[in-house]
Amino acid sequence: MTNPRPLEGLTVIDLTRALAGPYATLLLAGLGAKVIKVEEPGGGDLARENSPYVGRDGITVERRHADDVSISHLTRSRGKLCIALDLKKPEGREVLFDLVKQSDIVVENFSAGTADRLGIGYAPCRAINPAVIYASLSGFGADVRDGKAMDVIVQALSGAMFASGEAGAPPVRFGIPIADMLAPVFTVIGILSALEQRHRTGRGQHVDVSMLGALTSFVAIENWAAMAAVGMESRSGLTMSRLSPFGVFHCADGYVAIVGFQNSMARGLFAAMGQPDLLEDPRFCSRDARVTHGAEMDALVNAWTSRLPQAEVVRLLEAEGVPVAPVRTPEEAVTDPRVVARQETVAVEHPHYPSSVDLRTAGIPIHFSDASTGFDDVMSVTVGAHSEPVLAEMLGYGSDRLAALRAAGVI
Repeated sequence: MTNPRPLEGLTVIDLTRALAGPYATLLLAGLGAKVIKVEEPGGGDLARENSPYVGRDGITVERRHADDVSISHLTRSRGKLCIALDLKKPEGREVLFDLVKQSDIVVENFSAGTADRLGIGYAPCRAINPAVIYASLSGFGADVRDGKAMDVIVQALSGAMFASGEAGAPPVRFGIPIADMLAPVFTVIGILSALEQRHRTGRGQHVDVSMLGALTSFVAIENWAAMAAVGMESRSGLTMSRLSPFGVFHCADGYVAIVGFQNSMARGLFAAMGQPDLLEDPRFCSRDARVTHGAEMDALVNAWTSRLPQAEVVRLLEAEGVPVAPVRTPEEAVTDPRVVARQETVAVEHPHYPSSVDLRTAGIPIHFSDASTGFDDVMSVTVGAHSEPVLAEMLGYGSDRLAALRAAGVI
């Protein structure tokens, strides 16, 4: 990192766990903030128990050794200083408030109301530090106590599961935890917006993001009611009838994604197919005509692609200037030289045991002209690995106080 990172000098107290919250603080860490992750003594983040693990025996389904690390935890705790702190004890809350006094941002993703019940919600943190930005990331909103929300629950409630798949077919669960990944991005946007406002007012504020709201806002970008009103099928499977030809098509050995809805694109597609006269066919001569006869259009394209290897379909369409791409596996995608070169995916490994497998995970997919991104070289294999150094250096706690906190099970 030759340039400073944008958020250097900011300190974040990370009270999050699982994925949604830790991904928000991971983004902040990658942008340069000092992130202090607070975990429960003896337990820690739920992601520590996510299979598979990596350690001295390589990658395993079950934890075999005490220093085996969940790959989920390995990726989500990068660049974070991890301390253990029992927030159910008064002494633990006292330590937390000492940290809040010295910090800019607090992020939590407890179930709605939990932080307040613990006595560590926005109000007491604001009383200690009026400039603090306190972000709550929950399933349904900080003021909606409807229970816990996991990614699959939010996918179901948001309508996202019925935005994909064939008409009449079962709902389709996203293969990635889309709600868990989307809400943190909005949380970071909210935090950065609050920071900008603090520059003008000197005051912090509460940032409240719900997983359901974040994902439903994306679902709502499409005009579902309008499509239903004109009898347009919203669930069209691998293709999108209202942009026909558009979508995923079978090849002899795989699949390709093709975009051909504009006339210039359709012309190139029909030329590659060896049927340039299709652009004169009344069913396919215009964008609206192709939408009206979308099923016939898709059938013609599939009949052509299914006879050819994937690479040949890509070659023919690229030669005609038609947007096309092979449908790749996730393993193939994360090693794309373009994303590797831009550090949009990065290598990750156990701090003590190198793996023979190329483990790749998310980088920071933002490039700045006068700043850098990346993670500090810190990693916590065990819960509370950085407790004493952080509390000593940041808060000035002496050895006697640290020993007393340790003896009381607070850290």
